[in-house]
Amino acid sequence: MSSDSTTPATQLRVGRLTKAHGLKGAIKLELFTDDPGRRFVPGAVFTLQVPTSSPWHGKTIELVELRWYNQHPVGFFKDVPDREAAEALAKAILWIDQDSAEQTDEEDAWYDHQLVGLAVVRDGVQIGTLTRLEHLPAQDLLIVKTATGEVMIPFVKAIVPSVDIAAGVITITPPPGLLEELPDEPDTADAAPAPETPPEPAATPTPTEQDV
Repeated sequence: MSSDSTTPATQLRVGRLTKAHGLKGAIKLELFTDDPGRRFVPGAVFTLQVPTSSPWHGKTIELVELRWYNQHPVGFFKDVPDREAAEALAKAILWIDQDSAEQTDEEDAWYDHQLVGLAVVRDGVQIGTLTRLEHLPAQDLLIVKTATGEVMIPFVKAIVPSVDIAAGVITITPPPGLLEELPDEPDTADAAPAPETPPEPAATPTPTEQDV
């Protein structure tokens, strides 16, 4: 997709390649879009986010066909002829160029620049500001600047239930210990010794006939 200087392009993350499927180069996908019929059409070109050591680094990939197997999306891509080639793309993240002025109405789909700078709120109290996102093969992370430094928060529904772009707020419900250190368990070596039990008094010997 081309753009001129009046409509700057940015990128939208739309999927992740997970693992090879079969022997003919097919790859299972995790979709980050509610409209795969529009995003994943034959001829669609995606920018790849892969490690610098990957032969695909800095390249794009073109979709030939998207199929569904047992309700799971599987993609066939140009220049990925066999399972070996597909395995080399496992965990790659797919991005598309998108007009930054276009507002997406897809649920849970945002541009990075829409989120950076938003207030991060827990229990109604702002704990920091989002400075950037890290898109890792396993999951995405929110990098939040707090009064005590940066913290990393997994960008998953269970921990980030709400993103309100209009209000400028990201609501989080982190589990205990994610934002603050849990109290240390008492060290048994440093524990106070148990009080000593006084010895029982010696029993008085019973007199025998010789003692009488």
